[in-house]
Amino acid sequence: MQEKEEDYIHTLALVFTPGIGSVMIRQLISYCGGATNVFRADYKKLIKIPGIGDKAARAILLKQGVELAQKEWSRCQREGVRLHFYTDADFPRRLKPLYDSPLVLYSQGQMELNAHRTVGIVGTRQVTDYGKTITESIIRDLAPYHTLVVSGLAYGVDITAHRACLKHQIPTVGVMASGLDVIYPAVHKRTAQDMQQNGGILTENPLGTKPDAKRFPARNRIIAGLSDVTIVVESTRKGGSLITIEYAMNYHREVFAVPGPLTSPQSEGCHQLIKDNKAAVFTTVDEMAEALGWKRGEIAEADTLPAQPDATPIFDGFTQEEGQVLSLLKRQGDMQLDELSWQSGIHLGKLATLLLNLEFQGMVRSLPGKKYALV
Repeated sequence: MQEKEEDYIHTLALVFTPGIGSVMIRQLISYCGGATNVFRADYKKLIKIPGIGDKAARAILLKQGVELAQKEWSRCQREGVRLHFYTDADFPRRLKPLYDSPLVLYSQGQMELNAHRTVGIVGTRQVTDYGKTITESIIRDLAPYHTLVVSGLAYGVDITAHRACLKHQIPTVGVMASGLDVIYPAVHKRTAQDMQQNGGILTENPLGTKPDAKRFPARNRIIAGLSDVTIVVESTRKGGSLITIEYAMNYHREVFAVPGPLTSPQSEGCHQLIKDNKAAVFTTVDEMAEALGWKRGEIAEADTLPAQPDATPIFDGFTQEEGQVLSLLKRQGDMQLDELSWQSGIHLGKLATLLLNLEFQGMVRSLPGKKYALV
């Protein structure tokens, strides 16, 4: 087994280990220098890692998740399921910096998750004729802007958006609250298959996962995180789409809401978002694009995403890893030690020494709360 494949399997094994969440897994990988090294560590080393208690350490030592991970990896290879790991350079760049980013994503299809422009379309399952018409017109008018459309494959606004994308040959991704092999609702299976020719389906859940109620809010955060801008077409006052909007706001993403008839319950949520200044009023795609600085028919340089950590500006006189850290701090400002370790891929022990050397050279300064910034 190749070293990289072994590390992937051990990352999956951590995901399958009971009682260990994504934040703890990132901490473990950062301190140990890779998922495989986590399982090579002994109890004394594990228990010294901040946030790792006795219960978590013993669960890791039992290696309960390793066999499950090996079976999952093999099945994904057989069934053509692609795995995206947060340690990979091509992991979705919009998700990677988020505090609650998934560790692993499963996908099927032909999708570019780092597309230059992404639009989330969300709304009620009880969509009205008005909502369908607006959704279809939004998708049609997005065509000149070369966007990826992200939604949730659900009844109502979601499936209307996906089908309109198929009609207008716009790439679209359906984020699921289940495993890729459990299409929900089942009646959308054909659409999900058709989407894989220009987009596809995506989830953080292992194969075989049922769409339990608690998984839908988690699904919504991925939709919000993948989207530069989220448009809510119709929503009741307590609609599930509003969860997506809350995530989008927390991630500092743009939000637009479509106003509707004053007497329509399906528009009450949109009106409340506008009233509370949580969303801009959606009028036309062109006006939204103007507000976002998008131009029709071209991808402006300003629309491109920040460079990957391994595609950093050159800092003469410094090692590659030092230059990588300096570039991250230049691009993002002050950063916490754990976040800097996660994004650079340099484990904490080595990173602490590297930062100390950069401090001696007058390049970085330490701040309260284990933060660092360029001088």
